[in-house]
Amino acid sequence: MKCFVTGASGFVGGNLVRELVRQGHSVRALLRDVSDLRGLDGLDSQHYETIRGDVLDKASLQMGLKGCDWCFHVAASYHLWMPDYRPMFRTNVDGSENVMEAACAAGCSRIVYTSTVGCIGITSETGVSEPPADESLDPQPQNLTTAYKSSKWLAELKVREFIKTGAPIVVVCPTAPIGPCDVKPTPTGKIIVDFLKGEMPAFLETGLNWVHVRDVAQGHILAAEKGRIGERYILGNAEGNWMMKDTFTVLADITGLRAPRVKIPYRVALMAAYVDETLSRFTGKHPKAPLAGVKMAAYRMFFNPAKAIWELGLPQTSPRQAFEDAIRWFRENGYVEN
Repeated sequence: MKCFVTGASGFVGGNLVRELVRQGHSVRALLRDVSDLRGLDGLDSQHYETIRGDVLDKASLQMGLKGCDWCFHVAASYHLWMPDYRPMFRTNVDGSENVMEAACAAGCSRIVYTSTVGCIGITSETGVSEPPADESLDPQPQNLTTAYKSSKWLAELKVREFIKTGAPIVVVCPTAPIGPCDVKPTPTGKIIVDFLKGEMPAFLETGLNWVHVRDVAQGHILAAEKGRIGERYILGNAEGNWMMKDTFTVLADITGLRAPRVKIPYRVALMAAYVDETLSRFTGKHPKAPLAGVKMAAYRMFFNPAKAIWELGLPQTSPRQAFEDAIRWFRENGYVEN
């Protein structure tokens, strides 16, 4: 298939391009002039075609999508703190609308939109008896704790409008991906890097669903091949719902390093974050403890990927293997001393 990929230089997008190339698909990658291409190291112009532009540039979208069978809209602006959130909303909401319009106009047979599990309703940390959330639950206002989640939810509502008109869209919601080629690194990857550097003396307890980024990339392709139009699929791991304490126990077991033992009370972290962000408004510097990150920790982000496993055949690489692969990549690429 001829495939168009937005966000091709990102963590998920870069791994998706690699997987598409490995499976023999033809790839057009939408890349900005300022894109960091380290996530595509090892691939060259023989493996994919570059289209210069971004999701707010309609002309580049029309050019890139011409003749394509599949469109993967992975690009998103993801920040826990910004001095001005309007660019995030333009990219995530207006940009998604632009991509859907261009992909429909180009006649793509499948459009895979990358949403987030932040657009799935979850209970608070006190709801420990509740089962992991599935695709049937939409977020409640209290779930939209960050500008990123709010922007992605508005974007998904736009996508649903296209689905109502008959657009061949399948929505995927990755959980917390980890693995190779996390060049920034992402917030989840930074947890691993900070642990390896010994820069995490304490932690804020929360719960995440860990998934290998390679499984997420394959899940996108499976969604294009097998996904039901109009449906959304959680791309996670059935055994990946771990509390942070459990996560650090596994990291310690893999590396031989000591796990942090001090658990920061939520209210203390929340108060510190408010103070930190107040100072950032005056200094313009990124807060060390973004309020959005602390608010997210109030919810156990536990999810049930059974639908993607049964309907798509989503791979289930063990979370431990995902951590081992991520650690190996960070060490081999100079993020920490080996």
